[in-house]
Amino acid sequence: MDSSASGGADQGSGPSPRGAIASDVIGRIPDLASVGLGVWLVTFVASVVAVGFVSGLIWGTGMEFPASWGRPIGLQVDALVDWMKIHMDWLLDGSSDAVLQLLVWIEDFLIWLPWPATILAVALLSWRASGLALAVFSGTALLAIGLMGRLPDNPDSLWAASMETLALIIVSVLISLIIGIPAGILGAQSRWVDNISRPLLDGAQTMPSFVYLVPALLFFGLGTVPAVVATVIYAVPPVIRLTNLGIRQVSPETVEAARSFGATRMQLLAKVQFPMATPTIMAGVNQTTMLALSMVVIASLVGAGGLGETVLRALGRQESGNALIGGLAIVTLAIITDRITQALGKAREEALSG
Repeated sequence: MDSSASGGADQGSGPSPRGAIASDVIGRIPDLASVGLGVWLVTFVASVVAVGFVSGLIWGTGMEFPASWGRPIGLQVDALVDWMKIHMDWLLDGSSDAVLQLLVWIEDFLIWLPWPATILAVALLSWRASGLALAVFSGTALLAIGLMGRLPDNPDSLWAASMETLALIIVSVLISLIIGIPAGILGAQSRWVDNISRPLLDGAQTMPSFVYLVPALLFFGLGTVPAVVATVIYAVPPVIRLTNLGIRQVSPETVEAARSFGATRMQLLAKVQFPMATPTIMAGVNQTTMLALSMVVIASLVGAGGLGETVLRALGRQESGNALIGGLAIVTLAIITDRITQALGKAREEALSG
């Protein structure tokens, strides 16, 4: 009596025969991620051929995708944009005015500053960062930019256009760093934030460059502000990724030692993690600056001036010479900026390793 009852209880608590058979069948299905290449290829070809054959028998060849199953979302997006323009105009207008004012201040200062002082400042900064060779190159290259605009067949000066482009890059990179470094730190300290930001950064880095102009035009219209916004969207992902990576790469032993001495979370970040991650963060600054410079010509399509406008106007008029010297000026600024930021990051890395 007791043994039968206990046997019934055991039978009721165990898996049913059907469940055991189903589990056994599912367990026998091979994992395509772990099978060999030959088996995977056979499975791939057989599956595609089978699905294509059955679909052809039912719907015929050349079947169209059933777009009617979905719904157009273009009107909903337009309605959302219109709503944001009406109810968030205080934020859009305020940010636009702030960016424009900062851009005007920096541009006016660079144009007001005498060109010998500008060349000397860049040369001394290059000398401090890398050495005499880079200082000589930077000074000579900046001097060449100004002289190229005084050729007989090109009476316009490239110096003012270069300063306008430099102001645009300074503002764009500054905003990118203000957004990117805290976002990278937050992603390094929170797996949840990292998992959310990673697909967004992947999408931002794979979209064509012209796509970045769409949100800028929708919310800010034409002018230099949408150019800055598009440049920031395009250039901010590297500094976020590399800040995140730099913080995560700090040795766990170093972090644990700082905690054992009673360091708070902010002290750990400010005095241990961030200083040791500086070389990686500087690599992100370098990449962000290069991406910002690569947007110069594209940003001119929405009203940004500077060297991008020079190149765009020359291409429209089929003036290959003016387009060439405008492009050379952009390349020169990119090389100088790249060498200086690389040297600063390398110097910090050598200080940490030494």
